[in-house]
Amino acid sequence: MITNVYIDGFNIYYRALKDTPFRWLDLRKLAETLFPQDTIHRVCYFTARLDARPGNPNQPRRQFIYLRALATLPGLDVHYGVFRSGIKRRPLAEPLPGLPTHVLIRDSEEKGSDVNLATRLLVDGFKGEYEQAVVVSNDADFASAMRYVRDDLGLRVTLVNPNPRNASPRELAEAAT
Repeated sequence: MITNVYIDGFNIYYRALKDTPFRWLDLRKLAETLFPQDTIHRVCYFTARLDARPGNPNQPRRQFIYLRALATLPGLDVHYGVFRSGIKRRPLAEPLPGLPTHVLIRDSEEKGSDVNLATRLLVDGFKGEYEQAVVVSNDADFASAMRYVRDDLGLRVTLVNPNPRNASPRELAEAAT
């Protein structure tokens, strides 16, 4: 079966790899190991480049090295979203009388990676580039795109949950074939 694998980079890292010896996981080898009977046509990895943080200034460099290593793997494409960073004013959950009710926080959020994954999943399906799509994530935001692949394109869509401690959200699990 011709298979494309779509990996939510932050989801797999924070749910399964962070603080383990597997942080430098060969994603192509992972796909081939999980689906040994299939022909892995393409592995698509979705992420955003990290910004340096005071508590972890080397994080962007480590990510750069990993992304450079991934670029050497055949049939693996890296797709980028962006990080938006800034200062936001947020209310305290339990303000104390006579003290400020809000605090300033440094906030960053990744934008675009999920949309890029869902779009690539659908476009590749429309083009007939796979018989099976594998989505590696535990993010329920992908359920709609997965249902479309399953119901409207009539293609197989498999979910791989990278979170060993939590079951997939029901909506996401039910969208898979």
